[in-house]
Amino acid sequence: MILKIASGALALALIAGTLWWSNTRPETTQGQLLGSASAETAAPATTEPTDAAAIDPALLGDRTLGDPNAPIKLTEYASFTCPHCANFNKDVFHDLKKNYIDTGKVFYTYREVYFDRFGLWAGMIARCGGADRYFGFVETYYSTRDTWLNSDDPAAIADNLKRIGRTAGMTNEAVDACLNNDAFAQALVTDFQANMTADKIEGTPSFIIDGEKFSNMSYAEFAKLLDAKLAN
Repeated sequence: MILKIASGALALALIAGTLWWSNTRPETTQGQLLGSASAETAAPATTEPTDAAAIDPALLGDRTLGDPNAPIKLTEYASFTCPHCANFNKDVFHDLKKNYIDTGKVFYTYREVYFDRFGLWAGMIARCGGADRYFGFVETYYSTRDTWLNSDDPAAIADNLKRIGRTAGMTNEAVDACLNNDAFAQALVTDFQANMTADKIEGTPSFIIDGEKFSNMSYAEFAKLLDAKLAN
């Protein structure tokens, strides 16, 4: 099973529409998605939103693992708040990495999907934490999802994410500056919408393997598919 995005949501994400998390989760408006975390966490008044010119280009773009020259290119679309994505990370990804990515057979790209502001905040902190630690954040988010996301209070979730950032070595000031960078948040959402639209992604986790779209599958199914491609 995968989390589905309601029809038409992507086209309206940056204009005046809504984003949905499955067909049962309450809608998240543009303002809720792009709103700064500072409103929820009482960030210091001296922290000012950052303009587009101040965005470090290294914070944007795809996050990848493996050899860019590998014979197979695999892109995963996933949300840090998606339970099925967490299950994929636990049950499939580690073996996929060990047997295909680390061995030079697959070049892997991870693309963030933002169903809600919590997933966006998590992505921002992971990127601000440094490229060399990004996939460590991914692992932490998925392995502790039931802990950091276990609240109805946005401020509590933001505090949990900040705590993860500090545990990874970020200072309080660095986490606050990251979450208060409104232009950074907007840029991530713009990239997210463009990628999702281009690849016609309708749920998470979803995969693009050598240009062909696939839904969630077991490790055995992945291995069978990848082995067949390698044999050809």
